[in-house]
Amino acid sequence: MPLRFAPLTGSDLATRLDDVARLRIEVFRDWPYLYDGDLAYERSYLQGYRDSAGAIVVGAFDGDRLVGAATGSPLADHAEEFSDAFAGSGVETDDVFYCAESVLRVRYRGQGAGHAFFDLREAHARALGARYAAFCAVVRPEDHPDRPAGYQPLDPFWRKRGYDKVPGAVARFTWKDVGKGEEDAKPLQVWLREL
Repeated sequence: MPLRFAPLTGSDLATRLDDVARLRIEVFRDWPYLYDGDLAYERSYLQGYRDSAGAIVVGAFDGDRLVGAATGSPLADHAEEFSDAFAGSGVETDDVFYCAESVLRVRYRGQGAGHAFFDLREAHARALGARYAAFCAVVRPEDHPDRPAGYQPLDPFWRKRGYDKVPGAVARFTWKDVGKGEEDAKPLQVWLREL
């Protein structure tokens, strides 16, 4: 059965927040994020999407089961760490819609979800009057001991969608890596496209 994509809003979103939280914990545990997440933090973080009038959460469904999700909101409604990364870039942050996360269970990849997630968020951003869409991707060293053999970054996919790295625009965000005792800051490269 092909995946079905639908925006989650209102009571649908409130009902599905824990499912989205669990997906984030599951998918971001893998390379390159290596995120050792917990449900309490995720619930708190995701409330921002429920509370922001300009936010969108797109669900990917196999039947009625949520198997993927993508989030986005006006950059002004998101964490300051991401807005701060735009300092000196010449891009007005009020003009930016931030495509935050895209998470999808492994077995459903390769069926067009990446394009659907961006298509729906970019359409939403245009409807809000945003001039740009942006996202951040974690930067890990090439020789990182947990880097899987044969790993292929998503840079070619993002470039085909019209995104490019913003030189010098790097956010820093803190989380605990799997197998590590403490949180530490990671660099996240900003990617941007004009809508």
